[in-house]
Amino acid sequence: MLGVLPAQLPWWVTGPGVGLCVLALYGLANLRLGVSGAWLAATVAPVERWRGERWRVVFLVGLIAGALLAALLGPPVSVHGYGQLSVLLSPPLLVPVLLVTGVLLGYGSRWAGGCTSGHGLAGCPAGSPDSWAATVTFFAVAVVVTLGLHALTGGVL
Repeated sequence: MLGVLPAQLPWWVTGPGVGLCVLALYGLANLRLGVSGAWLAATVAPVERWRGERWRVVFLVGLIAGALLAALLGPPVSVHGYGQLSVLLSPPLLVPVLLVTGVLLGYGSRWAGGCTSGHGLAGCPAGSPDSWAATVTFFAVAVVVTLGLHALTGGVL
């Protein structure tokens, strides 16, 4: 932890930075940025014996390497758990909930043809009607689930 980087870059740096990456990838190579596609190319493709696009594997390795580099150059990293969910559920209950949630998210992103980042950051700016529908659905479901949990738990979650 060298402390060279701040804990968090301001939104006015990271937002345009991500936007320029999306624009450059789309404009220069006609490719759309998305994490689930990179994950599939790196993990599922070899298992299912199909050839994933190499750039997606490099992108995923870059994401992981960038996170590790930021952790090394930034302030000390602290893990805070899962917020109020960690308080309400003991580890034997929390682990299966997180496992099921992760599987459902993976299945949903595969079924929707991409993850939230792929649809929201790359598909919507490209004018894809499917991405607009998927992004609106993601946000609507998130709002409904949040409000439902808030109502069911009396405001604890």
